[in-house]
Amino acid sequence: MLLRKARVTNFKIVEDSNEFMLDRVTCLIGKNESGKTAILDALHRLNPYDAELSEYDKIEEYPRRYLLEYDERHRGREACVVTTSWELDDADVNAIEKALGPRTVTSREVDVYKRYHDKGTIWVISIDETRVIDHLVDAAGLDPEETARARRYRTVAELKRYLQTKFAAGSTSERENLVLDRIHGLRDQDPRKTAVAALRLPTFLYFSDYDLMSGTVALEDLLQRKGNNSGHLSPSETVFLAFLNFVGISLEEISSIEKFEPLKARLEAASNKITREMFEYWSQNRSLRVLFSLDAAQPGDPPPFNQGRILHTRIYNPLHEVSVKFDDRSRGFVWFFSFLVLFSQVRKSCGKNVIILLDEPGLSLHAKAQADLLRYIDERLKKDYQVIYTTHSPFMVDSNHLAGVLTVEDVVVEEGNGRVQPVGSKVTDFVCTTDRDTIFPLQGALGYEISKRLAVAEYSLIVESPSDLLYLTGFSEALKHRGRTHLSPQWTVCPVGGVDNVAAFVSLFGNKNLRVAVLVDYSLGEEKKGPTAVGRLKLLLDGHVLTLPLYVNKPEADMEDVIGWRNYLTLVNKAYGLVGSSELKDDEQAEARVAKVVEDKFRAMPSFGVGFSRYTASEYFIKHRDAVFNALPDVPPALDRFESIFKDLNNMLAGCVSESMAGSTGRSVA
Repeated sequence: MLLRKARVTNFKIVEDSNEFMLDRVTCLIGKNESGKTAILDALHRLNPYDAELSEYDKIEEYPRRYLLEYDERHRGREACVVTTSWELDDADVNAIEKALGPRTVTSREVDVYKRYHDKGTIWVISIDETRVIDHLVDAAGLDPEETARARRYRTVAELKRYLQTKFAAGSTSERENLVLDRIHGLRDQDPRKTAVAALRLPTFLYFSDYDLMSGTVALEDLLQRKGNNSGHLSPSETVFLAFLNFVGISLEEISSIEKFEPLKARLEAASNKITREMFEYWSQNRSLRVLFSLDAAQPGDPPPFNQGRILHTRIYNPLHEVSVKFDDRSRGFVWFFSFLVLFSQVRKSCGKNVIILLDEPGLSLHAKAQADLLRYIDERLKKDYQVIYTTHSPFMVDSNHLAGVLTVEDVVVEEGNGRVQPVGSKVTDFVCTTDRDTIFPLQGALGYEISKRLAVAEYSLIVESPSDLLYLTGFSEALKHRGRTHLSPQWTVCPVGGVDNVAAFVSLFGNKNLRVAVLVDYSLGEEKKGPTAVGRLKLLLDGHVLTLPLYVNKPEADMEDVIGWRNYLTLVNKAYGLVGSSELKDDEQAEARVAKVVEDKFRAMPSFGVGFSRYTASEYFIKHRDAVFNALPDVPPALDRFESIFKDLNNMLAGCVSESMAGSTGRSVA
């Protein structure tokens, strides 16, 4: 069975979540207190791994502001909490038809819902009872006359009443008695309940940041509480027992081993098994090992660790030649370890019939470790299990699977006079959200992915703004059209949004396989944080930082200065339709940056309260390039300046290629 749709109602802050679609892996994003955990909790208790958690508590969990109106709102019935829609697979259909007969399943969609105080679930399943009757009749071998009479009835209940009446009168045949026996053999003599009994609702495994394994256990104390139920086991102890089950040893077995060598062998075997499993998907430090020891309690330790024997779990780091308590390892490591352990136990007892619910997984994991967790979900879980998880982190959003991303938003409606009306948590597709903050993790994930893809080119030219990209593109095409030196197509131009971001971008995405050049604006006030900061990066080859003042013979320059003072004023006039008194005049200020002067002039014009945008001018340039070049007063010197830039960049490129060839052949290239 595959969970396709769900809807949560009347639960905590979720009055009605809306019906939402679910995929093999579904990611729920949303702000704090938006209702993400409530959604998972409601789904979890549809059929939880721990049966003690299966009931919803009306007093504690029904939306509090409506609690006194509960009976009135639900007319004496219990309120529904979760409604789900499932898709039956071939094995499910075959199991039903084995019990009821061929072609009895009329729809693969099954609805399952649960209300307050329901101990079990309620199913809505589509069965063709006329075909069930056909199967009963054919299996019993009724004669033609008996068959014709039986097939007058449309439901199994009607057929049963007819046969029971005949049986009471002593007029049923052996064949009809066999049909009656088969009806009595159905679950509650109901074909739908029989169909449900042939299916097995997946178990929901809920795992949160609170379900972390205990690294130190008082053996006798835990054995006593586990055996006589005199004490409630904590979640950490439950995970520890799951861990022992995972490595194939029980508390009882450990307790019964009285010789050192057999005990040591079992503990070392457990260490090897969990280490292999753990570090296949833990790339933060693959040198670690999990170690176990069983030692006598020390009387000075706090109860219950001051009596009997204590089972210790420790993590050994051979690089530093030290071991530390499991509980003292990073919380991210403990979380990852604990989840693998508990899931392995559930998988052993439930097989593949499990849906995994993860509440803020990897909250304390480094971004790379979060990528490990996503890889684990993709490689080890997705094929056989559905996974639904919540997150705030952009690194837990799979940008290759955005169809599986949903938003959870606590919606309020403004009624005027400063009053708001709460609507409750809503689950929607991220394109429908009304709150930009809600989709921040998605924005972060996409931004990071786009940045990575921009930087995967073998030869990357880093510039500050999209405007720079457009001007370089336009002037390169103009030079190419004139048969002059233009920018080599091997360069991939990547705008990164400002000189402050250039160093960060190169540091993040540059590596020995990427050849990077930087072309930056340069002003006197930015000397230390501009090219100097970028040049300090060891990832850049010597001389791979070009500054624009070199090409315009000015102490301060932007890309607009390379275009030229008179040219740029003409471009801005055309882009903004400035004529007459509003037209920008040629009053060149030799030392000033032309873009800065234009910005100041726009601020002085009341009709342009919105201000000046460099991108608007560059966009106009690229869209009307031929007309712009015909109108520019000083085209030849502008082309000369851009050609100088392109020659320097292409020479860099030739040097990069030569170095690359030398590196691959092991000899120098002339």
